Amino acid sequence: MSPQDPQFDWDGLIARAISASEFAYAPYSNYQVGAAARVDDDRVVTGCNVENASYGVGLCAECGLVSQLRLTGGGRLTHFVCVNKQGEVIMPCGRCRQLLFEHGGPDLLIMTVSGIRSMSDVLPDAFGPHDLGAVEE
Repeated sequence: MSPQDPQFDWDGLIARAISASEFAYAPYSNYQVGAAARVDDDRVVTGCNVENASYGVGLCAECGLVSQLRLTGGGRLTHFVCVNKQGEVIMPCGRCRQLLFEHGGPDLLIMTVSGIRSMSDVLPDAFGPHDLGAVEE
């Protein structure tokens, strides 16, 4: 499916991300984030950010989304979007770009602030499982 494919329901995916943001736990930053992705078997998985008093160990929405992906049978992410509580599309942080690459690969399509991009555009020359060849003893 190409980024320009009119068959994919990006508006529906954004709506799911907005709904997920309503469940975010963000008492410190008040910056609720929701994420939604389509899986290669047509499931939709979602996530929201979860902060805690030890600021640096909060969980991004993408972390929850990937956990839901694994809990509901795995698979590969094909389409992804992340929004703030106003429903504006936002970019995943660096750690989450790596997480998305791991579970969607270079062909994962991401709705970005600049339009629809492939993961290989968002994270060029990504480090991934292919870089971790067999360990020699």
